[in-house]
Amino acid sequence: MTYHVPRGGLPPQTALTTDRAVFTGSYAVLPARTMSDITASLLPHWKGTRLWVLARPLSGFAETFAQYLMEVAPGGGSDAPEPDAGAEGVLFVVGGQVELTLGGTVHTLTSGGYAYLAAGTTWSLHNRTGEKASFHWIRKAYQRADGVGLPDSFVTHARDVAGVTMTDTGGAWSTQRFVDPSDLRHDMHVNIVTLQPGASIPFPETHVMEHGLFVLQGKALYLLNTDWVEVEAGDFMWLRAFCPQACYAGGPGPFSYLLYKDVNRHVRLTL
Repeated sequence: MTYHVPRGGLPPQTALTTDRAVFTGSYAVLPARTMSDITASLLPHWKGTRLWVLARPLSGFAETFAQYLMEVAPGGGSDAPEPDAGAEGVLFVVGGQVELTLGGTVHTLTSGGYAYLAAGTTWSLHNRTGEKASFHWIRKAYQRADGVGLPDSFVTHARDVAGVTMTDTGGAWSTQRFVDPSDLRHDMHVNIVTLQPGASIPFPETHVMEHGLFVLQGKALYLLNTDWVEVEAGDFMWLRAFCPQACYAGGPGPFSYLLYKDVNRHVRLTL
């Protein structure tokens, strides 16, 4: 599987300014072109690394999570990547190769590699190769629940996680679930959703879960609240809780996206 990898750089001076970027009270779209050199950020304790912040807790924007698209140069990485002991994380590699040390065990992650990092876990990450590596890093403050144990960290690969076909779609719509949905230790899911050409989400989903969607491959027409928006590989979408959503996969190949959602916890009644 080939996933979108950011290119950086800048559009030429001859390019049109008009684009599909939009920010509303119920959703936002960050097209792939917005991930340029001038929008990249740096982090303390990360060497040879830049990133694009796709989502962060912000009034009127994401409430439950942050999502980074990381680019690590050869020889780059960090021995102290996560500053918040209460943060859990998911890493999903889209290009190149990284070396993840987790609990004293070294894991080599290539494109499609996935790691869940439980809150309080000690880990480090380095690029030991001669090519740059790119991965998504999704972070969330873990919400403990009385009487429910803490989840364990784990490492896997997308090729080892079978897609679960959605009911009555004949395989046209499937989800690779990296965590058992009935495992209440987990308060977030980060999955891969794939729709084959011509497949659709045939009704406007409207629910309490907040979403972050990064398009890994393909293109589609996506319903966001009351607007139909064209999206393609490299685009990021944020959907507020209860934002209506549906889509048609455009082809000619599959349409896949990395999907974040918050799950399995009571609604907070006070701030």
